[in-house]
Amino acid sequence: MGDKIFYFFCGWFVIGFILVPLDFVPPWLEWANSVFLIAAGVVAVFYFLHTYGTKAGLIYSSFVFTFSIAVEQFGVQTGLFFGDYAYTARFGVKVFDTPITIGFAWLLVMGCADALTRGITSVKFLLPILGALIAVTMDLILDPVSYVVKEYWIWSGGGFYYDIPARNFIGWFVLAFVFQASLSLANFRLEPTWQMRMSLVFAGVILMFCITAFFGGLIGAPILVLTLSTGWYGLFLKRRKTYAAI
Repeated sequence: MGDKIFYFFCGWFVIGFILVPLDFVPPWLEWANSVFLIAAGVVAVFYFLHTYGTKAGLIYSSFVFTFSIAVEQFGVQTGLFFGDYAYTARFGVKVFDTPITIGFAWLLVMGCADALTRGITSVKFLLPILGALIAVTMDLILDPVSYVVKEYWIWSGGGFYYDIPARNFIGWFVLAFVFQASLSLANFRLEPTWQMRMSLVFAGVILMFCITAFFGGLIGAPILVLTLSTGWYGLFLKRRKTYAAI
């Protein structure tokens, strides 16, 4: 089942890679963007299942999905965590004020962050820090594209980075740190196939969003993120190991 989901995601990615950056997606097909994120999130779930076992993988995936939506809902209502913002109707079905797609997006981010982090280091106290930094690296391109180019959500206040508040990135770091820290002490057996698959998902998502940013008139964000991502990916490919269960 996991293999089929991954191949479905790959096919959907190829189509999106052609249509999305060039803005060839008609308004009536906007739902396809949500399907892309949902498929990517489900791929991450299978990564967690293969890496941490069925029970732990399901518990962790459910935790990330529900807690991320709860935190985002809290942020929308109060503006205390990510800044003052609101989601538009372009990002899919909502639970109260937060699209359910957000839960899948966080699964995607944490799956990528965990796969790369586990490949770069086995030092337990570094895992949450490194995972959070990789997650923020992804956010540095996800947010500008989703806000400026696609208008999936709107911030009320300005900020130093494409009018995105600084506390958004602080909030991302804190939440990703919590998610990664909850895995740092878990028993795991890194499965090379799924680790590499998640690393390819990371590279593909980064590349798609960077190209979309370029076509959308954003120059600094893709240059910054491609530079950082190349560093992370380079360390991953250089030091990737198959770890025995701890």
